[in-house]
Amino acid sequence: MKFTLGWLQEHLDTDADLATVLDTLTAIGLEVEGVENPGETLADFRIARVVSAARHPNADKLQLLQVDTGDGIPVQVVCGAPNAREGMVGVFAAPGTYVPGIDMTLKPAKIRDIESFGMMCSERELELSDEHQGIIDLDESAAAEVGESYAHWAGLDDPVIDIAITPNRQDCMGVRGVARDLAAAGLGTLKPLQVPDIKRQNRPSIAIRTDDPEGCPAFFGRTVSGVSNTASPGWMQKRLRAIGQKPISALVDITNYIMIDHGRPLHVYDRAKLGDAIFARRAENGERVVALNGKEYVLDDTMTVIADENGVHDIGGIMGGEHSGVQPETADIVIECAYFTPERIARTGQTLALMSDARARFERGVDPAFLDDGLAIATQLVLDICGGEPSEKVEAGAPPLATKTVAYDPQLCATLGGLSVPSERQRAILEALGFTVTGPKNDDGAPFEVTVPTWRRDVDGAPDLVEEVLRIAGYDAIPSTPLPRAEGVATPTASPEQKRERTVRRAAAARGLNEAVTWSFIPKAEAALSGDAPWILANPISEDMKVMRSSMIPGLAAAAKRNADRGAASIRLFEIGRRYLEDAERPTLGLILAGAQDARHWQGGGEPFTAYDAKAEIVALLAAAGAPVANLQLFGDASGLYHPGRSGRLCLGAKTMLAEFGELHPNTLKALDLDGPVMAGEIHLDAIPMPKAKGGHMRKPFTPPALQSVTRDFAFLLAADTPAGDLLRAVRGADKQALVDARIFDVFAGEGVGEGKKSVAIEVTLQPAEKSFTEADLKAISEKVVKAAEKVGGELR
Repeated sequence: MKFTLGWLQEHLDTDADLATVLDTLTAIGLEVEGVENPGETLADFRIARVVSAARHPNADKLQLLQVDTGDGIPVQVVCGAPNAREGMVGVFAAPGTYVPGIDMTLKPAKIRDIESFGMMCSERELELSDEHQGIIDLDESAAAEVGESYAHWAGLDDPVIDIAITPNRQDCMGVRGVARDLAAAGLGTLKPLQVPDIKRQNRPSIAIRTDDPEGCPAFFGRTVSGVSNTASPGWMQKRLRAIGQKPISALVDITNYIMIDHGRPLHVYDRAKLGDAIFARRAENGERVVALNGKEYVLDDTMTVIADENGVHDIGGIMGGEHSGVQPETADIVIECAYFTPERIARTGQTLALMSDARARFERGVDPAFLDDGLAIATQLVLDICGGEPSEKVEAGAPPLATKTVAYDPQLCATLGGLSVPSERQRAILEALGFTVTGPKNDDGAPFEVTVPTWRRDVDGAPDLVEEVLRIAGYDAIPSTPLPRAEGVATPTASPEQKRERTVRRAAAARGLNEAVTWSFIPKAEAALSGDAPWILANPISEDMKVMRSSMIPGLAAAAKRNADRGAASIRLFEIGRRYLEDAERPTLGLILAGAQDARHWQGGGEPFTAYDAKAEIVALLAAAGAPVANLQLFGDASGLYHPGRSGRLCLGAKTMLAEFGELHPNTLKALDLDGPVMAGEIHLDAIPMPKAKGGHMRKPFTPPALQSVTRDFAFLLAADTPAGDLLRAVRGADKQALVDARIFDVFAGEGVGEGKKSVAIEVTLQPAEKSFTEADLKAISEKVVKAAEKVGGELR
């Protein structure tokens, strides 16, 4: 919610500066999201007087002005405004000034062969309004001093504060509620609310009632005749514009102003467009209404509407109807000040997909005790600005005014909140927030009773009162105290699964991958890329966060795209999170490689990632996780996310898949709006077998072998479609005592090998134990290697 500092000071008597106000707001739970000062944008604009105005020699519609800017030397300005004249006082922008309304920085220019040094500005050019019929004409009686800052003179240097309101703080959806909280925090005093007494009263010209007490328990209203719906006064327009509200007309602006000022939505109808009665009722199925946004909505009987005998005029508590809205010619009005059930408003808004400032307040729950005062304040503003004669007030139904009383023990603040606050200080905080406290006034910690004000429907019990005390006393005052631990209770340790995740996370970072944290929710279209999407949210935050992910890749792809869009040349991302499958949540590591492997240099570089790079990362991280990588089998049928022939699965046996990797399919890249090639992979951490317990024996320290190892090279002919990894795995198992390592160092296909064949060269490392190998030993081991290779179709060259 936005408001200006000056607006806040209408309710809060304080000398605090802006920085103190901002710090206090955040400290008490009203997080400041932003601050801007319109006066800073307009700081360079000065008040100036037109000394002379003559016709431009080369253009009929232009004038040549001599402008006094306060520097003593008149400035020549070419101006096309029809109201420019000698003696007028306006707003001048010198060369070098940025003009926000036209998004331009001024510089000296020739206009029809005549030099111009700046410009006299209109309100639209300063983004003060849409007025552009002429330049700003300041009333000479306003005592505007030539050369003075226009923003300072006009009071435009009023900072605009934007705060985040959590759903439970409906009382702070108005400026007065924010002021109440700041006063309770010691930042001044809350000014008394001035509620006018409407004296002149006639009989209302329309009947008002509620026929839907469940959806609209109370409908207060009155008519005002003989109004003049002109523009709202400057002070009101200035405040509304400052917070992003567009002034429309006096009557509409009054309702918007009260909504922001007091958190109380109202609506004004054109009496001439209504029948003999106006009332709240349930809508009928299929009933239609065109709202003020120009859209037609189809209603059903779960919704509350405001109607007359001819049809619907208002979607109750959300948006008024176009037909009965006030116009410049409106002379007689009906002011509606109703209370709508929050749950009804929320369901209606969700069904119609219709959001408004009124809905945001009604569905949180406005103060049911403020109907009478809200109607009186609105009526007085109408009389002051638009004139007219008010009728008697009509009260149809009754708002839910039942109060809640909570038994409160001040000791709870220390036991539940961790901060010891004197009992009298707690009482003072609660009373400053509007609660009524009864009970003994002393500091012995005796319990007392607290009556919850009507504007705090979120307070339900004693823990809520502790929260109120703590946020005003200061969460930063809560000491950091470790929880007590009974003697003999061991320090908590991470589970084996948690340790594995930590190990893999460190290993990924050590390999140069950057950790990303993405949403667990993804768009439905992206979820479909990885197959089934078993978990779909019924009420998502947005359509882009509707499905719980069954793969880590879409979220990482979105992060990779954001990095690529910002100029990242080499993208290496990983994430450890959960995939949400039909049977369970599965811990998973996902990674994505995009762009170039490294920067270009004089020896080359800049090559894109390949599927082998993804495989290397996956295998290294599997090894870090404790997977038996030597026993893994490679299969080529990866999921549909990947490019066939450029991807694979790593499995233990035929059924237990530990990981998949490869180049993303072109269709996947297109759906994710990525430029290829892009490599990706996933490790299913829960599928990796945990190491077996080794009992209580102490691990023997590592001792380097006493005898030198021996290496032997073998070259085998293998069918071209047989994975080299199958041959390597077979060779490694040929002699588990003597053969300690094996690796492929060459693969060749072509002349001399034979059609449909490939040559795979493997280096094996043999480690003697107690004595060196004899020639007979080496021959025997070599025969075992050859026989092992033959089992997968290998033929010694």
